[in-house]
Amino acid sequence: MHSPSYPGKPKPGDRVAVVSPSAGLPEIFPMPYELGLRRLRDDFGLVPVEYPTTRRMGSSAADRARDLHAAFADPDIAAVLSSIGGDDQITVLAHLDRDLLKAHPKPFFGYSDATNMLAFLWDLGIVGYHGGAVMTEFGRAGAMHPLTAESLHAALFTTGPYELRAATAYTDVDRPWDEPETFASEPPMTPCPDGWTWHNADRVVEGVSWGGCLEIVSWLLMAGRAIRPADEHEGGVLFFETSEEMPSATEVYRILRCMGERGLLRRFGGVMVGRARGWSLERRTTPEERIVYARDQREAVLRAFAEYNDDALIVFDVDFGHTDPKLVIPYGGRIRLDGPARAITVSY
Repeated sequence: MHSPSYPGKPKPGDRVAVVSPSAGLPEIFPMPYELGLRRLRDDFGLVPVEYPTTRRMGSSAADRARDLHAAFADPDIAAVLSSIGGDDQITVLAHLDRDLLKAHPKPFFGYSDATNMLAFLWDLGIVGYHGGAVMTEFGRAGAMHPLTAESLHAALFTTGPYELRAATAYTDVDRPWDEPETFASEPPMTPCPDGWTWHNADRVVEGVSWGGCLEIVSWLLMAGRAIRPADEHEGGVLFFETSEEMPSATEVYRILRCMGERGLLRRFGGVMVGRARGWSLERRTTPEERIVYARDQREAVLRAFAEYNDDALIVFDVDFGHTDPKLVIPYGGRIRLDGPARAITVSY
C-alpha cells in the first residue's frame, strides 16, 4: 500500500501561503476572500501571505505553478491554503517540480479542483488536507460553522486521531458573493437529523485515504496524472464527493464503473461518500428535487459497488463535500470506519 507521510504542522503566529492554483476569484469576489483572511489572522492566529496570482484571474498555469514553488520552498511558510477551486488546475501539474515539493513537504489545504494538487502530493508521498479553502470555509457568511472551525483547527494545529461528528443541519444553497447583505448573517440551514447512512456496517475498516472530488478524479484518470497502480490502494479507504455542477446519477455510476474496470474499486475496504450537493446558481432546485437527486446518486454508488466490490463498507452523507458544514479529510492519511459503532475517525 502507498502510505504518504504527514508534514509538520504550523503553530499560531506562523506565516501561511494563500494561493490560487485554480481560479483567481479573489479578484472578482473580494468580500468572502477578505473575510477569510481576517479569520485566518484573528481566529486562528496565522499570518496569511499572498502571491502574484492569488488575486489575479487568467494567470497562466506556469505562473500559478511558480507561486506554488515559492510557497513550498520558503522556509518561513508553514502551510499552504487554496483561496478556492476552479476547473483547470490539472494544467498546472505539468509545470510542478516534483523534487522541489518533495524536498519541502508542507500541509496543503483545498478541495474541489484542488483535488489535482492533493493527488499530486499524495503521489509524492505527502499527506494533504481536503477542505479549508479561504473563500468558502474561512469566508463563510456570518460566522464559521462550528463543525468546520473545530475540524480545521484540529487539522491545522494537531496530530493524531480526530473523530468526525455528523451535522444536524446543512445547506447547499449559495447566496451572492457580490452583495454585502450576504455576509450579515449565516446561511439558512436544512435539518438533517438522521446522520450518516451506512452500508455493510458489520465491521471496522482502517486504511490510507484517496479520492476527492469525483469529477476531478475522473479527469486525473483520463489524463494519467498523479495515478499509481491500483494494487497500491489495497485495503485503503476511498472518499469522494460531487461538485456544484451536479453530475447526474448516470454520470456518477459511469465514472465509478470505469474505476471498477480499471481494477480500483475492488481494492478499497471502505468508502466514504460526501453529502450530495443538489442546488446550484445555474440549477435552482426545490427541496423535494434535492432529496430525489441525493437518493438517485446514492443508488448509483450502490449499483457500481454491487458490481465491482459488493463487500465494501460504505458510509453516505459525510459532510466533506460541496455543502456546508465541511469537515477536513486527510488526503493520504489514515481513516477508520467503525461500522458497529457508527463512528468515523481520521488521523490529522
